[in-house]
Amino acid sequence: MPKGVPNKRYTPEFKKLVVETMQEEKLSYSETCRRFEVNSRDQIKSWERIYLEEGPEGLSVERRGRRSTGRPKKLPKEVEEDLLAEVQRLRAENEYLKNLQALVLEDERRQRRKRR
Repeated sequence: MPKGVPNKRYTPEFKKLVVETMQEEKLSYSETCRRFEVNSRDQIKSWERIYLEEGPEGLSVERRGRRSTGRPKKLPKEVEEDLLAEVQRLRAENEYLKNLQALVLEDERRQRRKRR
């Protein structure tokens, strides 16, 4: 893109008109670009995808820029406490089962020795 030329912004109504016209008249992406003077076929493809997935109101959502991959949202305090309590309970249960398994194996070894 040449310097100083801003990107075009299209209204949601215009996007809806483009997609619906393309579908009604069975136009290709290239024909639609020429007819509505849109710079890119990919732009129309993305509008069509949004229209089909989310409906006409999806075209009004601002989607410029990169997605945020920031820190995950903080959990409410009580949910965090419940999760910590469950982790502690599961760790204790896991330790108990390990000890139980060790005792069962020891008992089986003793049973084998007595039979000999």
